[in-house]
Amino acid sequence: MALTTTLLRGALGSLRKRPPYEGAALPARVLTAPSVRIDARHVAAYAEVCGFPPTGGTGPLPPTYPHLLGFPLAMRLLAGADFPFPLLGLVHTGIEVAQRRALRPGDRPEIRVHTEGLAPHRRGTAFHVVTSAWLDGAEVWSSRSTYLCRHRRPDAAPETGGADGAVRTNRTDTATRTDGAGDAAPLPVRAEWRLPGDLGRRYGAVSGDRNPIHLHPLTARAFGFPRAIAHGMWTFARCLAETSGTAVGTGAGTGTGTGTGTSDPERLTAHARFAAPVLLPGEVVLLAGDGAEGAFALRDSRDRARLHVSGKVSSGPPS
Repeated sequence: MALTTTLLRGALGSLRKRPPYEGAALPARVLTAPSVRIDARHVAAYAEVCGFPPTGGTGPLPPTYPHLLGFPLAMRLLAGADFPFPLLGLVHTGIEVAQRRALRPGDRPEIRVHTEGLAPHRRGTAFHVVTSAWLDGAEVWSSRSTYLCRHRRPDAAPETGGADGAVRTNRTDTATRTDGAGDAAPLPVRAEWRLPGDLGRRYGAVSGDRNPIHLHPLTARAFGFPRAIAHGMWTFARCLAETSGTAVGTGAGTGTGTGTGTSDPERLTAHARFAAPVLLPGEVVLLAGDGAEGAFALRDSRDRARLHVSGKVSSGPPS
């Protein structure tokens, strides 16, 4: 089924999926796509919009690119009649990526997608979408995205820790990192980016994620946003491109490109939590640490207390 058709079906199905959601259950099925072809030209377009260097047609893929390979399967699951929540209005609150071996354009991975981790959240219900890439029977890449379906909870459920993907900050003027002794130190500024108003349409054209909140101020206002907002996966990818030492110029701003932390491109672990949407156009600043384990934070350029994304990237085997 074409992705556009899936998204339309999910949008229409959203009208029938209304609270209360007591007794809701996630689909037990796992969707698979065997021997997925990787289009080197598509990889190049993705790398350009996210700030990764070109692969040259044979080099390792950006570590966030496999998420796109599983996106059509994920949308099929979330648009299905057996999925309990409406596709429209789901909030992407967090992402975790574990790469054991970088994929390359010549690979033909099997992609698997399933949902898990249904949990109460103070603002509704949270769950995970898990995507994995397999070569020769071995998992080489995986991600776990956390989503929130916002609705009133009659039981006023407490937050559920890691499952809810929520980010809480102390609204200080700088991001902080914590070393092994527990002492906090400010993160230095790594880059500042001016994000154009059409960034959501550019990333949407590459990723296939054409959620109306990202495309135009008029469609974003219908969902309560004053302007279009950047995709969470774009902000994660752009931060990762910079902090993993592989950033290049994208026309969206300036950065040092010196990297922080990932010495082995084949093995990488990263996670991020999305705290506040990035309005487009807009200006943001990336703060990032150095060393073998690099924390990062994306904040508003004019109001450093406003945190958009926080996360960490490191090399080495996934835990």
